[in-house]
Amino acid sequence: MAGDGFLRALGRGALGQLDASAGAFALLGRALRGAGALASPPVRTVFFRQVYFTGLQALARTGLIGALLGIVILTQTASLVGKNAALGGRILVWAVMREIGPLFAAIAVISRSSSAVAAELAAMRVNREMEVLRGLGIDPLRYLIVPRVLGLAVSLAALTVWFEAVSIAGGLALSSLIVGLPFLAQLHNIAGALSAADIGISVLKSAVFGLLVAAAACNQGLQAGSSITEIPQVTTRAVMQALSLVVVANVLLTVLAAPLR
Repeated sequence: MAGDGFLRALGRGALGQLDASAGAFALLGRALRGAGALASPPVRTVFFRQVYFTGLQALARTGLIGALLGIVILTQTASLVGKNAALGGRILVWAVMREIGPLFAAIAVISRSSSAVAAELAAMRVNREMEVLRGLGIDPLRYLIVPRVLGLAVSLAALTVWFEAVSIAGGLALSSLIVGLPFLAQLHNIAGALSAADIGISVLKSAVFGLLVAAAACNQGLQAGSSITEIPQVTTRAVMQALSLVVVANVLLTVLAAPLR
């Protein structure tokens, strides 16, 4: 009996996750179809504010962690293969460009921005601000959702590029001092190891992750009812749903991109 109860609970949880994911994808489709709303100055203002909060304000912390991770990767590689600059450069490119960069940037945005977006939209639902917007003839989807979805996606792509650049540059510079690896040789081999496929996969992943994170945050924020106690609940659900979607998407994209290695 206990086993049956566990399986039923597991099934209900899986169905709930599928239903939430379907809602997020439906909202994402509506937001992308309404992307033309950015032609409106008020909507662009919301978009730029989202980019500033999600992207620019996270540069310093993301850059510091990226540099430290670059050092870790190169020093660990050096301990395994010695001062083989060619192999160290390839490993750094593969690890940072294809996996760590897009995934870490997505996790940083999820922990910092998706929860904020979900809480903001939930508070607006609780305070009935969306009904006020509709009463003024303003479509909440165009004014609230479209700029946040696109702003999060653009910010995540920019943060990914920043994180990868700092990881590689910081890792090369500091590992040259700490481990004694030749800086110019490493730089040359990284330039040789970096391909158009690596850049394309990184950009594709960051774009997909950004859209998924934004869709999960907005979808969960819009699920809030009339009670203020629902705000932390939808915030938590937004973070968990975004993490789940990003992990699944990362696995799928990594498998699909494997032949390009």
